[in-house]
Amino acid sequence: MIRPSLLCAALALVVSIAPAVAQEDDAVTWQRIAQLEQRMDAGKLSSKRLVAEDIARIKQLDQAGPTLRSVLEVNPDALNIAAQLDAKRTSSHGPLYGIPVLLKDNIDTGDRMLTTAGSLALADAPAPDDAALVTRLRQSGAVILGKANLSEWADFRSSHASSGWTGRGGQTRNPYALDRNPCGSSSGSAVAVAAGLVPVAVGTETDGSIICPASMNGIVGIKPTLGLVSRTGIIPISHNQDTAGPMARDVADAATLLTAMAGSDPHDPATAEADKHATDYTRFLDPHGLRGKRIGVVRQLAGNEPNADRVLDEAIAAMKAQGAIIVDPVTLPHLADLGDAEMTVMLYDFKHDINAYLAARAGLHVKTLADLIAFNQREAAREMPWFGQDLFEQAQSKGPLTDKAYQDALAKAKEFSGPQGIDAALQANHLDALLAPSWGPAYLTDLVLGDHVVSGNPTIGGASQPAAVAGYPSITVPAGWAHQLPVGIVFFGTKWSEPTLISIAYGFEQHTHAWQAPKFLATVDGKSYAPVPAGRH
Repeated sequence: MIRPSLLCAALALVVSIAPAVAQEDDAVTWQRIAQLEQRMDAGKLSSKRLVAEDIARIKQLDQAGPTLRSVLEVNPDALNIAAQLDAKRTSSHGPLYGIPVLLKDNIDTGDRMLTTAGSLALADAPAPDDAALVTRLRQSGAVILGKANLSEWADFRSSHASSGWTGRGGQTRNPYALDRNPCGSSSGSAVAVAAGLVPVAVGTETDGSIICPASMNGIVGIKPTLGLVSRTGIIPISHNQDTAGPMARDVADAATLLTAMAGSDPHDPATAEADKHATDYTRFLDPHGLRGKRIGVVRQLAGNEPNADRVLDEAIAAMKAQGAIIVDPVTLPHLADLGDAEMTVMLYDFKHDINAYLAARAGLHVKTLADLIAFNQREAAREMPWFGQDLFEQAQSKGPLTDKAYQDALAKAKEFSGPQGIDAALQANHLDALLAPSWGPAYLTDLVLGDHVVSGNPTIGGASQPAAVAGYPSITVPAGWAHQLPVGIVFFGTKWSEPTLISIAYGFEQHTHAWQAPKFLATVDGKSYAPVPAGRH
């Protein structure tokens, strides 16, 4: 739930601006970053008016109308920041100058907004400092517009959770069909971008939390190589898999956002090599990026959902027509061996990493995972009206990271996913990238039974796990439709292969043009729609 004082403060500032914006700049909603920058450079648009338009649209669609619940909090200083940037605009500026960016609410901002991972347990006080990636975004001239709803605790509290639900914000809705789930955990980031509330947003992924919501909301999502983007100031699950990444309506905007986010951070050892690889990723936006590329189809990650399989086959035909060399099928070794090892690692990591984060976060009453468990028990009516905290409890039972069970699981997960998994498949077939369906179309939201989808679910699918466990990059792009719901495909490859994946994805996008704006349908089959409960607050 948005704090009324902050939302009202921000909305009050747009009362005199929003009506004019709605008439004069209606097309701004769906314009890409480069188009917006051109208009601002030409004096036909200001950052302040762009921010006002986005805030007005949040009020119209997110807080009223379809009630998407994708935005937890609007930055009360966003309009002032935008005005200051307008006053300083010169002919030489970065590609995000004056552009509004929404952040998933597990990313610290040292301002008046909260950072809570969607939990009421962290609503005592704002974070003291910006996350490292937020510092980079501000330095690039981006306007931090607000905080996006998510799956509470990045979907690592309960094995029966509904993606997109938080104690703070209730249930986020998919803008293509409101009774469908947005997937998680970067639910609000994906929905806000898909609905045109903001040009781009930042999500985070441990396994599937960028790829799945991007796919099910018909947008582009990039999960970078582990260590390309700093995790300092991000509420963690696992330092072995966590990363932030860009979410956008097209590959160009995702590449622009990634360029601003990437780079080394002395406070995150995983980023030691980032500066050697970080670059201007828009240089790889080649409309002929498919030509001559060898792409392997991992059929082990398909065959679960007929709509996803149909879209995959249509995508393969389109790639062949653009000169791609398709190797089909390609076997990904040890795929079946990843699940148990990955979960063991995440449970151990979560206890260690969340305790470290909470201990360093000033102003909170909770300082350990044990404190969080106790808080949820006390506040069960607000925090656990639909599902519990079995993952919290399993993590709490784990020992230190020196345990042999943890060390063995970590070694197995990394070796089987990377060197003996993705790398082995690429090398054996001389491939540039691997390909699979991202996920099937969005499933119905079910607050009673929880999600109908996890990575590898036999009825829905999901191809995020290999790259997530290995710490390798992946990118999902819209590829087709099933019953008015978007379906995506995912390209993934070896470490630091973002340039190749972006080139391939852009080449595919430019020749298929699969993206369509959402219509905010109540349901895909025309039946009457019962509103999804917002949750108890």
